Amino acid sequence: MKIAIATNDYARVSGHAGQARHWLLYDSESDPLEPQRIQLDKRQVFHYWEDEGPHPLDGVEVIVAGSAGDGFRRRMDARGVQVLLTGERDAARAFSAVLAGELLPEPGFDPSLILCRLLDRFSRH
Repeated sequence: MKIAIATNDYARVSGHAGQARHWLLYDSESDPLEPQRIQLDKRQVFHYWEDEGPHPLDGVEVIVAGSAGDGFRRRMDARGVQVLLTGERDAARAFSAVLAGELLPEPGFDPSLILCRLLDRFSRH
């Protein structure tokens, strides 16, 4: 199973998944379980991604982030990707919990989602 975690510093789970440029990509079948660091170009950031050509996070089954807008969640659902939102900030702990099938802590309130919901009403998503 491939699990991608949105991050700003490759250590902590970041907020808004649709705007994330930095990701930790775990493959549960690799040994050792060391994440690959992915840095997306601006055009590869999901908020701007046009679904044209391959994407560095293709094949991911689960995405973990602190927050995500409805448009992002719909796009990921269409790709068969489960989006898990969490208040856990430690990326390694979040990965371990997902791998073990444990519940992640609930995310806190994210005021940026209000703007995302408004923008989603007018976007192509």
